Amino acid sequence: MAAEGTEDLSKNRELTNPSVAELYEPEVADHPKPDVEESLKSGADGGDTGVSTASYTAGREEEEEGEMPTDFERLWKLSCDNPQDFNTWTDLLQYCEQEGHMRASRQALNAFLVRYPLCYGYWKKFVDLERRAGHNDKAEEVCERGLKAIPLSVDLWIHYINLLLGTLNMNLPESTRRIRSVFEEAVAAAGWDFHSDRLWDLYTEWEKEQANLKSMTGVYDRVLRIPTQLYNTHYEKLKTHLSSNPPQDILSPEEYSKVRTEYKQSQIQAKKERSDITAEEEERPPGEEEPADNGKDSEEAIQKMQELILVCREEVYQQNEAEVRKRWNYEDAIKRPYFHVKPLDRAQLKAWQSYLDLEIAEADTVAMTAEGTSVEDSKQECIAGHKRVLILFERCLIACALYEEFWDKYVHYLEPRGLEEVRNVYHRACEIHLPYKHSIHLQWASFEEKHGNISEAQRILESLEITVPGLAAVRLRRVGLERRAGRLDVAVSLLKETVNQSKDNPTLHAFYSIKLSRFLHKLCKSPARARTVLQEAIELSPDNGRLYQNLLELEMSGDLRANGGGVQQCVANALAAPLSPKNKILFSQRGLQFAEDFGTTVQSVLSMYEEHQKLLKEHNAKRGAENCDNDDDPEKMSKMEDVSGLMSHVPMTTPPPSMMGGDMSGSYASWYQQYGGYGSYQNPWNQYNQYYPPS
Repeated sequence: MAAEGTEDLSKNRELTNPSVAELYEPEVADHPKPDVEESLKSGADGGDTGVSTASYTAGREEEEEGEMPTDFERLWKLSCDNPQDFNTWTDLLQYCEQEGHMRASRQALNAFLVRYPLCYGYWKKFVDLERRAGHNDKAEEVCERGLKAIPLSVDLWIHYINLLLGTLNMNLPESTRRIRSVFEEAVAAAGWDFHSDRLWDLYTEWEKEQANLKSMTGVYDRVLRIPTQLYNTHYEKLKTHLSSNPPQDILSPEEYSKVRTEYKQSQIQAKKERSDITAEEEERPPGEEEPADNGKDSEEAIQKMQELILVCREEVYQQNEAEVRKRWNYEDAIKRPYFHVKPLDRAQLKAWQSYLDLEIAEADTVAMTAEGTSVEDSKQECIAGHKRVLILFERCLIACALYEEFWDKYVHYLEPRGLEEVRNVYHRACEIHLPYKHSIHLQWASFEEKHGNISEAQRILESLEITVPGLAAVRLRRVGLERRAGRLDVAVSLLKETVNQSKDNPTLHAFYSIKLSRFLHKLCKSPARARTVLQEAIELSPDNGRLYQNLLELEMSGDLRANGGGVQQCVANALAAPLSPKNKILFSQRGLQFAEDFGTTVQSVLSMYEEHQKLLKEHNAKRGAENCDNDDDPEKMSKMEDVSGLMSHVPMTTPPPSMMGGDMSGSYASWYQQYGGYGSYQNPWNQYNQYYPPS
């Protein structure tokens, strides 16, 4: 292939002008059960893979009796216990295929395709399994299920059409109508794929077998407008088709009449230019009409009309080739267009991102050009550009179904264009492909809440919490949703439930207790209940400094004239608790500052000051002892010598505190300089990111 994509572009592609109603809308599955094993068991009987299986399960024949193969139960249990392990599933399917056991194969394939509906090869195997057993109706139903789950699969559409061709009585008119209807469904769903050429070829060849040359021309005209890999091959076949048959046999009556009129006008014009007009042609007696047309075209007329037919199609072909050139290198960069659980390398992910950006930019350019115009062609180009974006996103989400960023990009593109389309994308992403990725579920819940669908947002979060239990972010999102909906009692109940459930994890219990306390204090206006929550949490985690900090904030937020004792008691409890020296110094500092600002007697200030000084001396003595222990370390001694020259000129900015009998102002100045007063105190509410488990 040439670097510019010119020489090797002779491959082919088409483009149609669909109406808005024909735009691709991906089918979505019904909500699967949140419990993985239960969903797999339901899938064993034809579970949810994107299509309803009611007819399949209700109408199927009685299963053969008998025991399952020897190792089936063991492999089945492994698959149910590890539903995300692709290899255990393939081992199970391979074993069932080797054993040739119909019931085991059905159960395994149904369950597998619930979890991995994009594996079109296994849909084909399922269809062939039913057909070999003589169950043609079941084979059709399996095909339809697969096509609803992965409508862009050209291979699966061809497999379905070949199945119908092999099972229907083609001597019946309704069979022909059904095949043509399926072909139309196929090209509407997958015909815009860059690699859909085999589907279009099959369609044209089938129309040729039906001796319907006019329909064959129509199919070629449609594919001529769509950028596909073999766009040039389609054009060459069209030219052969047009030159091998009379125009009257291959064109619609409207186009044939138009072409014939153009041919006659060109002939008259040519005669006028040659001044070769006979007297009869120059002037006829009044009332005499032109000689009657016998309806047959001469060889010369046929040749000239064929040239006229090709002229207009050549222009379409050139436009389509330009579209193919834009996309050729992007298509060439995509090495794995099918689904697999193995991760894609960074180059492949970047290739998809770049290709999507190109297609979106092309569609936006066309839309801006068509804006404000009433030209029908411009509107059709705008629709075609949007459809190309949709098709590329759907192709991308086959290969990249396990990557959240592409689902998010799709949602971002669709949201200004329609809410139901966004909802369908979220549904497919969360319910089928990314059931354990909490981030995209949270985005979906926010989307539903944003658009007033509170009940659906609640369902999404509840289902996620069942699927991925124990995530603080999910529980807090549920609390926030209930709070915004005005259901404070439900929000409190959720927090209380979480507090009770997390007692075996003191750190998490403290986190939720703080959240519940804040909620009760700030929103429910119940400081007494908030205080009780914190005190109970302190009993369980007496060494958690954040609990004391929040209790102190709670006490200081009330009426200090009536509740000064509560603040002092909180400080005293913190100083008596098994906290670190730094935390105790912090609480001592807060207690001293409170006594200074709000204390009713000077004795309380002096008492707090003595306690604070005592803590400082103990802390400094401990640090001094640690430094003495390290004096014998040669490495540290050498480092100290290296920096001693740098430190020798630094003056001591904080004087030692004066004795209690002297001037207190210097002491407090020293204390404020050393600990910075309130400036060094950090708001405890901003320190809890570490409690969230990593996503």
